[in-house]
Amino acid sequence: MAGSTSMEAAGLTLPFLILTFLTIAAASSTNQIQILNAERRIDLSSHIVKVFLTLKVENAGTTPASEIFLAFPPAQADHLALVKAQAAIGKKKKKSYVHLDANPTELPDAPNGTKSFSISLLNPLSSGETATLEVLYILTHSLEPFPAEISQSESQLVYFRDSALILSPYHVKQQTTFLKTPSTKVESFTRVEPTKLAGRELKYGPYEDHPPYSFSPVIVHLENNSPFAVVEELLREVEISHWGNLQITEHYKLVHAGARHKGVFSRVEYQSRPSFSGTSSFKHLLASLPPRVHSVYYRDDIGNISSSHLRSDYRKSELEIEPRYPLFGGWKATFVIGYGLPLEDFLFESPDGKRYLNFSFGCPLAETVVDKLTIKVVLPEGSKDPSAVVPFPVKQRLETKYSYLDVVGRTVLVLENKNVVPEHITPFQVYYTFKPIFMLAEPLMLASVFFLFFMACLAYLHIDLSIRK
Repeated sequence: MAGSTSMEAAGLTLPFLILTFLTIAAASSTNQIQILNAERRIDLSSHIVKVFLTLKVENAGTTPASEIFLAFPPAQADHLALVKAQAAIGKKKKKSYVHLDANPTELPDAPNGTKSFSISLLNPLSSGETATLEVLYILTHSLEPFPAEISQSESQLVYFRDSALILSPYHVKQQTTFLKTPSTKVESFTRVEPTKLAGRELKYGPYEDHPPYSFSPVIVHLENNSPFAVVEELLREVEISHWGNLQITEHYKLVHAGARHKGVFSRVEYQSRPSFSGTSSFKHLLASLPPRVHSVYYRDDIGNISSSHLRSDYRKSELEIEPRYPLFGGWKATFVIGYGLPLEDFLFESPDGKRYLNFSFGCPLAETVVDKLTIKVVLPEGSKDPSAVVPFPVKQRLETKYSYLDVVGRTVLVLENKNVVPEHITPFQVYYTFKPIFMLAEPLMLASVFFLFFMACLAYLHIDLSIRK
């Protein structure tokens, strides 16, 4: 009995010791790293906020450091769509960049609500060494329309909230922040001296010697008439047919997420004064499709929409679509885009004999945020053991679909993700096994249908001849 108690105590103590060790290691790592210079450039020209952060870090400790931590304030944590990092190698013209893994983590000394990421270095940073990192992170739904409602003739103004100081777990010796605005119309901004507004650039800093987790909130009130195109839900169905075709069907629920439209809509004013009326609205979107696309259609609940233009060549295809009406703030539109692709361009065979689909993740529409994205890959009947390789975390599950006289149904691999931006458009692969005997299923079923149709025609002719007699 005493032995079992000691074993239970040891079992409870081991995870605690591991957690304690990781906490101490993370704390010591943050204590020995300092940022010599930090430059942050925030692009506010679209409703998708892009932040480019350049860090020159130094290991001021005595032990090598294998990772660098990033911190994001609670107001940005829920709107963070993507974090990418790379390291600069070489100098000037011979400079090159190497991708670095960035993964969510937890720091013990971080303020409540702070979201942290760990950037893994290619080689540990020895004592006294420096390294330059370049980070791109993207924020969605971070521009707050103010006023919340505007008329057809008014421009759209928004609030952007951030900090003049970079939130960091390290001591920052010098830092500067630049904000790129869509126009020269900036209503107001918080001053944290030195602060300078020149044209379309607002500069905060340089600031010297700030301790870890320093924060200085700022608010910028500026004009932004870019289309706030947000797809609330997007369902992309990719159906594989081993007879040579890849059929894509995309269901969109689109909304203008900017300042809501108030008052009445005048189409006469909208068309006669396009530069003054409805400047924040949009009436067309551009979808980037793969080359060699065919059988393209675009329709909504009413039927086919003819206001679309397709430009295609051997390198790419672009589909410009126009809803039935222009979209103002708060207005919505639902529609479907479908097209076919040659299967040989996207289906391959791996060395171990598995087949795999190599397709593009994300939303084809340019400058669009997708709140909820679902991709359903419909495999041919008889496919087994599907698995997806996606370069970022997604939810996966399996379904079964019946169509075209299926017997056992088709396996469907479902991928789900939220807060998707154009930078998520990257290739992903779906691997599966397939038994060739099932390739006879579809032609045999079609042959049986034709046979039944032929017998029905003979029966009809027999009855008709009997009546004539």
